[in-house]
Amino acid sequence: MEIVKLYPECKDNIWGGVKLKEKYGKQTEKEPVAESWELSFHKDGPTRLSDGKTLQEIATAEELGENCKDFPFFPMLVKLIDAKQDLSVQVHPSDAYALKNENSFGKTEMWYIVEAEAGAGIYLGFKENVTKSEYEEAIKNHTLTELLNFFEVKAGECYFIPSGTIHAIGAGCLICEIQQNSNLTYRVYDYGRKDKNGNERELHVEKALKVTNLEKYEYSPLSFASDKGELLGLSRYFTTTAIKIDGEKKIFADKNTFQCVTCVAGAGEIDGKSVALGDTWFIPAGFGEVTLSGKMQLIEAEVRKYYVGIDLGGTFIKGGIVDDLGNIVYESKAPTEREKGADKVAENIAELVKALLKKVGMCADDVEGVGMGVPGMIDSKNGVVIYSNNLAWKDFAIGEKVAALTGLRVKIANDANVAALGEVKFGAAKGYESAILLTLGTGVGGGIVVDGVLIEGNKSAGAELGHSVIVADGEQCTCGRKGCLEAYASATALIRETKRAMEAHKDSKMWEIGSTEKVTGKTAFDYKDEDVYAKEVVDGYIKNLACGITNFANIFRPEAIILGGGVCAEGERLVKPLQALLDEELFAGKLGPQVPIVIAALGNSAGLLGGAALLMK
Repeated sequence: MEIVKLYPECKDNIWGGVKLKEKYGKQTEKEPVAESWELSFHKDGPTRLSDGKTLQEIATAEELGENCKDFPFFPMLVKLIDAKQDLSVQVHPSDAYALKNENSFGKTEMWYIVEAEAGAGIYLGFKENVTKSEYEEAIKNHTLTELLNFFEVKAGECYFIPSGTIHAIGAGCLICEIQQNSNLTYRVYDYGRKDKNGNERELHVEKALKVTNLEKYEYSPLSFASDKGELLGLSRYFTTTAIKIDGEKKIFADKNTFQCVTCVAGAGEIDGKSVALGDTWFIPAGFGEVTLSGKMQLIEAEVRKYYVGIDLGGTFIKGGIVDDLGNIVYESKAPTEREKGADKVAENIAELVKALLKKVGMCADDVEGVGMGVPGMIDSKNGVVIYSNNLAWKDFAIGEKVAALTGLRVKIANDANVAALGEVKFGAAKGYESAILLTLGTGVGGGIVVDGVLIEGNKSAGAELGHSVIVADGEQCTCGRKGCLEAYASATALIRETKRAMEAHKDSKMWEIGSTEKVTGKTAFDYKDEDVYAKEVVDGYIKNLACGITNFANIFRPEAIILGGGVCAEGERLVKPLQALLDEELFAGKLGPQVPIVIAALGNSAGLLGGAALLMK
């Protein structure tokens, strides 16, 4: 399928106006035109193409995208709404209630204000907590709106309305509404208005009383930027972004989701096709690069998946909301407080997860789960920390604990393994299926990814790459063995050898730093071009590291070796000689597939993104 213009089903509800027909180009004999269903697979108003066929008939599962396949039916509905009169005060049920009582899904929705006349506004949620009896009494006395927040609105504002939130659109508002694919509404109050036949419209008070959230509503608009524009609303059913075009802009349609764009201001082109005010276009999943040009404002709707990534450290817990492309929508951190015990740490993780969700306006149902990188020996299958020296834990079922506190699915793995997965999925080895990560810090950590899957060993206790021996009876390692790669290729080892060289050679230029107490992992590299002893340290370090890398390359033949840690700040001064030694010593040389060495790209985000990746297919 190419990018196609959509032709909406229009609705002539009695409260509607004429703007959609006269200004926004809706071709219909109906009047008034209260709504135009711009993107709809719903039986009450399916969207059509120029040849009269419905989009639902034409679009394949692949063109809708991978993320739509998890839904029993198409997940969203996009409308333009022109309110000449006030709409009824109403509420929508949750999925849980609707599935049980209506054989339907519920409705969460969001409103982007396209136009607003002076003084126009919306009712949204209660001003204060109310009781069920107070709510019912206000309905009977026709004083319900006195209990509700009234927001005077203006063009460009956005309001997210979770299911269960009482609301009403006021006269003078023209809105782009993105919602779940549902036409289920419980009308609570309709100002005594009568339909075309002179009858008062049906109310659904009894059902509304069962599903309405009676707590005080707090307006908290999103304020997050993405590569495309401003994120307006996030849920498992739809992600909405405002895209401003002033000249030319490229966006990309990946295989995970279609994109629906509605022009709410100005005009322009989409891949050379004319876009007028009010037009809606469908971009199939997997289409690739799309060129937008002109001067216009687009509201884009798509279906993304979201995950919570957690990087558990000894001092801080870092967490973030991550989408299926590896974009961090929002991140924050909280103290670990390990000294207060394992249960307290689990509680802190759960509180951070809840805070992250609240900040982006999501609930637990909107994310696929929580993925965590945890230091220590980890039984990832059962979510248990077998032993963690950093946290002073033994046999702690952190996965089960956090799942109970959040109500979310939880997966955990060793933090180095998780960082490796993050680099393969979203970082330096993106596009590869198999790679090995070595982190060159205080020790040498490691992670192995083969065919997109972490190789962790029995009880997830393997992949300790830093503790493979490269020199029999060599330097003492912290693990108890001698001659481990960690004892030769860590930043600690590099500092040790630099100090030894300085102490053995008082004429070394490295003494210009003042004393051996000031030696860092950079010292020998900084002096290697002017001091023979510094060069010997660097050459020896690279030779030992190359030995370990070649061993791993010969065993796993990955598509890449990723190096992380502070030593990697040396860049080409480290990688170029390492690559030469690996190419020379690699089994079968150039006859077999080559193994490039790359520097880790995600930095401090590797653990967070890798945690999210634990939950991805």
